[in-house]
Amino acid sequence: MAKVKGFRGIRFNTAKAGKIEQLVCPPYDIVSDEQRQSYIDRNENNIIRLELPVGGNMYENAAKLYEKMREDGVLIREEEPALYIYEESFECGGKNYSIKGVICAVKIEEFEKGVILPHEYTLSKAKEDRMELMKATNCNFSQVYSLYMDSEHKTTKKLDFLSIREADISLTDSEGVSHRLWIVRDKSQINSICADFDDRKLYIADGHHRYETALAYRNYCRENGLSKEGDSVDYQMMMLVDMEHTGLVVLPTHRIVRNLSVFNERTIGNVLKKCEIYFDVTRLENIDAVGATLTEEYKNGNISFAFYCGGTNCYLLRLKDRSIMKDILPNLSEASRELDVTVLHSLILEKIFGINKKNMEKQLNLVYTKKAEEAIESVRTGRSQCAFIMNPTRVTQIRDVAASGEKMPQKSTYFFPKLITGLVMNELS
Repeated sequence: MAKVKGFRGIRFNTAKAGKIEQLVCPPYDIVSDEQRQSYIDRNENNIIRLELPVGGNMYENAAKLYEKMREDGVLIREEEPALYIYEESFECGGKNYSIKGVICAVKIEEFEKGVILPHEYTLSKAKEDRMELMKATNCNFSQVYSLYMDSEHKTTKKLDFLSIREADISLTDSEGVSHRLWIVRDKSQINSICADFDDRKLYIADGHHRYETALAYRNYCRENGLSKEGDSVDYQMMMLVDMEHTGLVVLPTHRIVRNLSVFNERTIGNVLKKCEIYFDVTRLENIDAVGATLTEEYKNGNISFAFYCGGTNCYLLRLKDRSIMKDILPNLSEASRELDVTVLHSLILEKIFGINKKNMEKQLNLVYTKKAEEAIESVRTGRSQCAFIMNPTRVTQIRDVAASGEKMPQKSTYFFPKLITGLVMNELS
């Protein structure tokens, strides 16, 4: 099963680079141009310059900068392989959470081998960008986030025991999330944790693009005589977390529809009439009550989402009969057919709106946001035509879809909070 080991991590030398809270950043794919510049203004050594290069010759420039930071001692490498226990403490929905896992090197495998399993489709443009960056720098600047099953939670118990002491690195980011990192260098402790994964599969939670890029990069290196089997490019830096960890939070990703050729009151009426074939349609009088309504639907196990089309026009759509999905998608597993996003995409976005999978991949008429208020405001101000407010995907659904060898539509899950970038890196040499 999964082959896990320690690695000689690259970390910031804060004596030369500056304070660690000025050197880290969120994942590159949620950083705007303005935010990127603000991180650099805070400290010119911020990891964003390597993880998200811009401008002409940007990948070459990232490679030169990385080499210079190594030569200048701004970035230093562990003398021996280590594991890195990583904890995030945060507030969500008025509750306090803490999630802890281990950052390690994992041998990458093709999905069909059934050792490491995806749960979402990816976008080709993002993979092309990550591939060019890996070719130029030969380094993982950020980790893939994966889950594992451990009914006895023995690995988490080991991580808790090893992180009783004061953290080696500690910071609180601008969003109020606290990050702590403990470096484990003892060989016996490393071996004990790594051995836990000998009979486990891994389920990718976040970082599908990075993982698929890592596979492509490994193949590229082998095909061009740059590596052989067993070399460092066969391993990807990952954060591994117990699938039943009490701190695991999955948020929904809402759908925003825009740029349809025709969308007016008559269109809305036609959409609702067609929806009534498959859904119980209930008008929601108070747009502010959408969140509470959907939470109740989630608790009751219903397949439901809200349809907002401007003003006070908001409707709860609840699937009448789950068996209809078997008729529409007979080749999919029950786990995939009963996802809220699958129902929305197949019965409404594709069947009624005519937004096909290729259109979705290019985001011509469909965009995504994790903030319901942002989706609603986009419609209310006329920047978009309508929006679908979603419930989160359950972690068990993620596991079951992946175990079935299938994938969810893009942006089906949002693991919160995102893993911070810059605490540790993995040089593939």
